[in-house]
Amino acid sequence: MMQGANAYARVARSALTPREAEAAVLLKAAGRLQAFSGQDLSSSAGLNEALMFNQKVWAILAGAVADPANPLPDEIRQNVTNIAVFVFRTIIDAMIEPSARKLDALISLNHHLAAGLQGSPVPSAT
Repeated sequence: MMQGANAYARVARSALTPREAEAAVLLKAAGRLQAFSGQDLSSSAGLNEALMFNQKVWAILAGAVADPANPLPDEIRQNVTNIAVFVFRTIIDAMIEPSARKLDALISLNHHLAAGLQGSPVPSAT
């Protein structure tokens, strides 16, 4: 039975559009950060790993919008780049001095961008 479910999951993943895949990975990164909500962040094992995963996601997004072949309008590309810079700074700050406020900002940005990629004006509650 598990083999069937695994096969279905592989097909479902491969059937995602690029926008859906980007939204899914942003939501995954947000979920990994949300796992630390309400915890003592100064001693949360794995927090830096979740932050680094989020950093990798945003590095890929920033790289994609920096590509001259990217068809997005320049204004949107610049906006995503500016958000990525904020995200990178916040991640570094959170690694040095973790706080719920910093994690909440990263989680919120991921949810809002994912909602936009999914064509929804408001992030879904997850």
